[in-house]
Amino acid sequence: MIREGGGRVLGTTYSGAAYEELIRSASERHLIDADLIRAVIKVESDFNSSARSHKGAMGLMQLMPETARLHNVVDAYDPSGNIEGGVQHLKLLLGLYQGDLELSLAAYNAGVKAVEKYGGIPPFAETRDYVRRVIRYYDSYRGNGGGLRVIHQLQR
Repeated sequence: MIREGGGRVLGTTYSGAAYEELIRSASERHLIDADLIRAVIKVESDFNSSARSHKGAMGLMQLMPETARLHNVVDAYDPSGNIEGGVQHLKLLLGLYQGDLELSLAAYNAGVKAVEKYGGIPPFAETRDYVRRVIRYYDSYRGNGGGLRVIHQLQR
């Protein structure tokens, strides 16, 4: 997969409709907002299940090999397993950061060690842009159109 410097996949734009049932199912199982899952997928892979980054991240939610192993994802290019593993990881991060969406997204992108090292969102342009883009899509999918952002709180 060829990717631009900003992480966008070159070529075909994919539709999330093909993955809607998988997204909804994972959302319900893990109590993570489906619109947040869609936003992460949009920014990570633009809904391309065969996406691969130059750093080795794979599939729709761009799982690194270690993250895939952590969440028992056998085939990171299988949309079902990839979404399941990505949502499990997102839930883990939201729990770790007590529902703080920005820190959770920064850790999803740059890793927990980077967030801990810098005591917040790391000063990496890629990570800061990533957090802004996911939140922008999240707001858009939720119908906020980039207006007031509501921090996602874990239910239960």
